[in-house]
Amino acid sequence: MALDSTLRFSSRVDDYVKYRPGYPAEAIHLLRERCDLAPQARVADLGSGTGILTALLLEADAEVFAVEPNPGMRAAAERLLGARRGFVSVAGTAEATTLEAQSVHLVVSGQAFHWFDPGRTRAEALRILRRGGWAALIWNEAPEEPTPFLSDYDALLLRHAPEYEAVRSLRAREEGIREFFGAAPERAVFANRQIFGFEGLKGRLMSSSYAPEPGTPQHEPMIAGLRELFERHQRGGEVVFPYRTLVFFGQP
Repeated sequence: MALDSTLRFSSRVDDYVKYRPGYPAEAIHLLRERCDLAPQARVADLGSGTGILTALLLEADAEVFAVEPNPGMRAAAERLLGARRGFVSVAGTAEATTLEAQSVHLVVSGQAFHWFDPGRTRAEALRILRRGGWAALIWNEAPEEPTPFLSDYDALLLRHAPEYEAVRSLRAREEGIREFFGAAPERAVFANRQIFGFEGLKGRLMSSSYAPEPGTPQHEPMIAGLRELFERHQRGGEVVFPYRTLVFFGQP
C-alpha cells in the first residue's frame, strides 16, 4: 500500500478545493495571540496543499511560504492565491523546504503533518525558524462523541475503503507530535462543521486519499452506500458533517 502523500492526492485536486473544510476563526485567533502571527510575519505552511490554511494566514497579512511537493495541489494554490499579496509558492517538502535558514517566525501545517517524518521535519523547522519562533500543527478530526451520521459514515469507509484504517491511524499521533516539538506541546480544541447536500457529501468523500476511485471495484458500492446513508440522515436535503479542530502549538 503506497502512502506517499506527494503522489496520492494528484487525482483529487478539484474535489479537495471544493469540499475540504476550512479552519475556524478561533484557530487563527490563537495563532495571533499565542504564536506571533502578525502582519508581515513570515510563515512556512508545510504541506500547504491547495492553500486552505494559507489563505487564512494571508488574511492575517502574513507573508506565507506555501511549501507543497505535489505539483497538482501546488498549481491549484497558485491559481487561487497567486494574485494575493504575501503568497509565495514553494516546491519543497516538510523535511526539505528549500527556505533560508532562520527566515520564518512561524511554522504551521494543516491536515498534513501525519504524512511527514517527525524527526526530519523538526530538524528542518529548527533550521528555518528564527530564534524564539513558534510552530503549530492543525487537524480537522471527528468529534470525540461521533454523531449517528458520522458513525455510519465511518462504517461505510471501513467496508469499502481498504486504506481508510491505515490513514486514519496516522493522524494526530501523540508520539510524532511530541517528537516534532521536543516535548508535549500545548493543545486547543475548537468546534467546526460543514453542511452538505448529496453532491457535496460525495465530493467530500472523494477528496479523501483513501476513497476508491471510479473504475475500482469498491467505488460504485461505496457511492450507493453513501446515497443510502445520506437519505437516512438528511434533514431538508442536507447533512451536518461535524469536526473538532485540534491545534498543537509551542516553540520547538
